[in-house]
Amino acid sequence: MDVVELVPDLYFLRFPVGHVYLWRDPDGLTVIDAGLPGSGPHIAGAIRGLGWHPRDVRQLVLTHGHVDHAGAAAEVAAWGEVTVLAHQADVPLVEGRAAALPPDLADWEQALYDQVQAGLPATEPEPVRVDRPLADGDVVDIADGALTIATPGHTAGSIALYLPGPRVLFAGDIMARDPQSADPRTPVFPGVFNVDRAEALASFARLAALDVETACFGHGEPLASDAGTYLRAATERLSRPTL
Repeated sequence: MDVVELVPDLYFLRFPVGHVYLWRDPDGLTVIDAGLPGSGPHIAGAIRGLGWHPRDVRQLVLTHGHVDHAGAAAEVAAWGEVTVLAHQADVPLVEGRAAALPPDLADWEQALYDQVQAGLPATEPEPVRVDRPLADGDVVDIADGALTIATPGHTAGSIALYLPGPRVLFAGDIMARDPQSADPRTPVFPGVFNVDRAEALASFARLAALDVETACFGHGEPLASDAGTYLRAATERLSRPTL
């Protein structure tokens, strides 16, 4: 796992599957997504390496309830007084009271999905209680107010977080970049493995319309600057008629 400072107060924890982000406010740290089960010690090590302590984490925001984003949520929550936040529609999934719905796969997604599933750990994540269920428009106490944006389609309760001041977007899995590409020009594209593909595309368009400087994705390298250019380019590609 690598730790990269993207902009002041924002750190990218690069995992092979399911990235994690840290945001620092004067009164503590926020973890955005928690990675696969077993990621907790790696996240804690990154926090210590940056000069803080896991007890400095005051909240954990989950963009959705899939195992590569919420798998280590219980590990992070056990560090102290950590408030866990997730969209109300994904609360049963995060709390272990419901299973993830199967995605509606396009033909070309099937082989990729099988490959990804084969690489996931067999260990079931430990359920964690969601302390604050979120809804569209809720404000989260990050950077003077982060806006919760409901982005259904990947899961029913997928969300993004938008920080208007620093113009930072945490997009979850509604958007992605090629995880295998190190090319800084790698485009942004809609995420895969969605339960409702049309709904996911509508959510993608909603996020692409935001004024974004820095964009953070669950899969693929984040964009530390000029992210809006990439999002507008993605929208233009999607709007072109197919022959």
